[in-house]
Amino acid sequence: MPNDTAVPSKRSMTATLLMLSLTSLTARADLTKDIEDALNFYHYGNNGAVKMDLNYRWENVDRDAGTDRTANANTARLRLGLLSPTLYDLQAYAEYEGLYALQEDYNSTRNGRTQYSTVVDPDASELNQFWLSYKGIPDTLVKVGRQRIKFDDDRFIGNVGWRQMEMTFDSVLFTHKNQTLFGLTVNAGYIDSARTIANTKESMNSPILNLNYKVGDWGNLIGYGYWLDYREAENYAKSSQTYGLRFDGKSPQFFDTVNAIYTAEWSKQSDYGDNPNHYQADRINLMAGATAYNLTLSGAVEQLNGYGNGKTFQTPLGTNHAFQGWADLFLVTPPNGIRDVFATASYKMMNDSLIVTGVYHDFSDDAGTARYGKEWDFSVLKKFGKHYSLLAKYANYNADTFGTDTQKIWLQANVSF
Repeated sequence: MPNDTAVPSKRSMTATLLMLSLTSLTARADLTKDIEDALNFYHYGNNGAVKMDLNYRWENVDRDAGTDRTANANTARLRLGLLSPTLYDLQAYAEYEGLYALQEDYNSTRNGRTQYSTVVDPDASELNQFWLSYKGIPDTLVKVGRQRIKFDDDRFIGNVGWRQMEMTFDSVLFTHKNQTLFGLTVNAGYIDSARTIANTKESMNSPILNLNYKVGDWGNLIGYGYWLDYREAENYAKSSQTYGLRFDGKSPQFFDTVNAIYTAEWSKQSDYGDNPNHYQADRINLMAGATAYNLTLSGAVEQLNGYGNGKTFQTPLGTNHAFQGWADLFLVTPPNGIRDVFATASYKMMNDSLIVTGVYHDFSDDAGTARYGKEWDFSVLKKFGKHYSLLAKYANYNADTFGTDTQKIWLQANVSF
């Protein structure tokens, strides 16, 4: 598996790319096209590219905890990658990722500033991706090395893409798309280690399997199994085996303008490997809603059961920020489990370039007897063509019996080629 290597000064690279990106954002559209052409190249008729993603974010975290000071994180993250042309069905990719903290009044979990509230965006750099792929087998892609893996809605296997430094995996992944068998996609792989959002490495022996079958125009039927066996003693309690079924989709249009949307999912999890805790826990995920005139409304419930400390349904490799509130109070399932009843409204305008979203959550234990708290989440995303975007985001958690009142504010600018 790949080893991290020395990289250029992240301060100088970030400053240079930020200046270029801001200039590009205000320049003419033809300059953007010139940049696209400059970053893509050809070799013997095959495509290669230079990939660049620059993300600036201000994050404010205010917790009513008595001891934590309000966190202010001003950070700039650069990803810079080189994708080779395809030659004899082989292609390679290498990507540097570096985060520079312009203001470090926060606890990154690595900087020792524990007097502040936590923002898991450490000032660090790493080899984020380094993989080799082969597509010489019909309808099959084989990818080996450090790579991004995202299955379904990222609940179980994801890259935690919201955080500045994403999670990638030292792994082997086989993806087979059988077009003759009604659109069956098979993802089978093995994860040797995860490079986490905190710039740490967690070793494991973890086979993964995800089967996705397209059910006509109505959605996808998905079956999965994930066997997470952590090798380091401090992570033994995260070892688990999970099996599940999911149906997720969007109906054909009716009344000329309306589509129904729906999800039904059930999962079962138990201890695995060297986990010292013996348990079994279920997860239920149900959602129903509709879209019409660029407006999407939905209601949902997600329940993760718990039977005491170390005996709860967990998703340690998932993009958990996207679930159970953006304030991140429930990244780890509480001992008595959690039931999240929530409603979402999202509206697109200006040719889908402006998206406004609001979410309301009501949290309790898995039996619905202990009220954990409530949360309001809002976001406004504005896209400027394919490469530029601005984001404002807000989360407000009001505690009843779990955690503490928490408010988070984000402002973000992104340039991606």
